[in-house]
Amino acid sequence: MNIPELHALFKKSKGVATDTRTLREGELFFCLKGANFNGNRFANKALEKGAIAAIIDDQSAYSNEKTILVNNTLEALQMLAHHHRKQFDIPVIGLTGSNGKTTTKELIRSVLEQGHTIHATHGNLNNHIGVPLTLLGISDDTEIALIEMGANHQKEIDQLCQIAQPNMGYITNFGKAHLEGFGGVDGVIKGKSELYDYLRTHNGVALINGDDPLQHKQAKGIEQFSFGKAKENSFSIQNSIDPEGFCRSIFEEVEIKSNLTGAYNTSNINAAIAFGKYFKLENSLLIRGIKSYIPKNNRSQWISTNSNAVLLDAYNANPTSMLAALTAFDALDKPSKVLILGDMLELGAYAKQEHQEVVNRAIEMTIETIMLVGPHFSGCKTKGEVMKFPDASSLLKHIEANPLKNKCILIKGSRGIALEQLLKSL
Repeated sequence: MNIPELHALFKKSKGVATDTRTLREGELFFCLKGANFNGNRFANKALEKGAIAAIIDDQSAYSNEKTILVNNTLEALQMLAHHHRKQFDIPVIGLTGSNGKTTTKELIRSVLEQGHTIHATHGNLNNHIGVPLTLLGISDDTEIALIEMGANHQKEIDQLCQIAQPNMGYITNFGKAHLEGFGGVDGVIKGKSELYDYLRTHNGVALINGDDPLQHKQAKGIEQFSFGKAKENSFSIQNSIDPEGFCRSIFEEVEIKSNLTGAYNTSNINAAIAFGKYFKLENSLLIRGIKSYIPKNNRSQWISTNSNAVLLDAYNANPTSMLAALTAFDALDKPSKVLILGDMLELGAYAKQEHQEVVNRAIEMTIETIMLVGPHFSGCKTKGEVMKFPDASSLLKHIEANPLKNKCILIKGSRGIALEQLLKSL
């Protein structure tokens, strides 16, 4: 079966599934393989649950005409998504960056859906599987597609661009994320800039943060729509932080108060407003879009517990986002502040140096208590009343025995440290 034929079958289905646990009747099932799983073993189960067909790449999994053999199921999924995307002549926005991708994506979605039918990446399905699944969700009534692209090695963004064919793009920033895979900061810049490279060679448009000279440098030769403080930008916008730490954006005699805290989020908000301006939305719709976005999923999320005010930012962490979070927390005019910091993962040979720099910054702050979690932070040199714990469960036991009350607490760490489990005792 060739890709156009597979696409015709897809069009008759109710969508695509890769997991029999979430499979719905009438979906097309792809038997993907990984280091610890082989979807071919679940082909029959998928058919029993009502899949319209099961795409396999192992002859032994064939059972009847509803099992369709291909050379490689992942490549077939990607080619199907690429073919499907080519059926639509609509703006397709590619979004990547070291920090703030998902928050920015949700902000852009919240703004643009005030005036358009938007199809956007669900959650953080932004890799070589998630991007194809997102593309296959584009429907005939979609007016703009917003595709988040994640990577931890060079050439991955390029591959995702080849599949998704974005005609517009935005890079949130170039930071110290996935240093091990990218091979250092220069590797990060080169890897993320693969989105610019694609736009440059395909006559695309780049949204540019005019306050970031590196974006200007990397995006040379591309049609640009810029935003920033200077009047020379396509769209001029200013920012402030209110006494509670929430971000405000000011432009054209309009002021918008968001539900996001920290100066590091201002560029994320500004980008969403700039996209709204690019697509000619009225200011009233921009205001509604920004105000209606409430952070969740452990990303810059304020949570009021029975005893404390907690800023939970434990979905991800790297040196750039960690230092930005510390700076924003330090600026908050709150008493009794507590820091709970978890290890930053995927730093490789850079881990020791980067964790020590974060600790040094934390010690400089006016903080009542600092608690460090994980082997990297535990190995750092400290002074004063800094507490160290090998893992989150050890800290949880300490907090249960020594409750924190009436504190303002920042929880920041990589997802793998699972700091969100502390909430139940705060």
